[in-house]
Amino acid sequence: MKTIGLIGGMSWESTALYYAAINREISKRKGGLHSAPILLHSVDFAPIAEQQSSHDWDGLGNAMAESAKRLEAAGAEAIFLATNTMHNVAHRIEAATDLPFIHIADPTADALLADGYDKVGLLGTAFTMEMPFYIDRLREKGLDVLVPEVDRTNLSGIIYNELCKGIVSDQSRAVYVKAINLMMARGAQAVILGCTEITMLIGDDDSPIPTFDTTALHATAAADFILS
Repeated sequence: MKTIGLIGGMSWESTALYYAAINREISKRKGGLHSAPILLHSVDFAPIAEQQSSHDWDGLGNAMAESAKRLEAAGAEAIFLATNTMHNVAHRIEAATDLPFIHIADPTADALLADGYDKVGLLGTAFTMEMPFYIDRLREKGLDVLVPEVDRTNLSGIIYNELCKGIVSDQSRAVYVKAINLMMARGAQAVILGCTEITMLIGDDDSPIPTFDTTALHATAAADFILS
């Protein structure tokens, strides 16, 4: 099996989900006591979140590039970034090492298109919903992407103020379901859970349209690479 390098901690709540999902997939495919060879660099999220808030993307790119180089030096054979928002600096990671970098939006788009969906809603942090780095990548893959027209600040706040701290509430779930319903009314056939914490709050049982969990899809892509 190949060894992957995982840049995590943004937040640690979702990184724990990544670790479990990758290992479950390896166990399912290999059987017995097999588990995934993973090198993890888990960062302190507080200064990262502050840099996001101040739009210090250059500084964030430096931090992610350094993480990737540390993982490469430790023996990783590919780099995975366990957060949607920080893919805004994915190009800095790709430039920092010669290792393969598997972008979280790619297995997500592939899964949607394979299931026959081409008009989708996107939920995530305000950065992911409003900046072009993520939406443009999905559109390049052939998807028509909708984002909530209202309440984006509240949707994003639930991620940072609740989910990243392990807080899951029915009130916040209702906010997300309302946002999904409004995008469905505009033609969304499915919805991307485009922040790695949203899977803690919303799933197919809660949503009026199918959900595509980027955490699970990226973890499956990691397992694919490990076994390739």
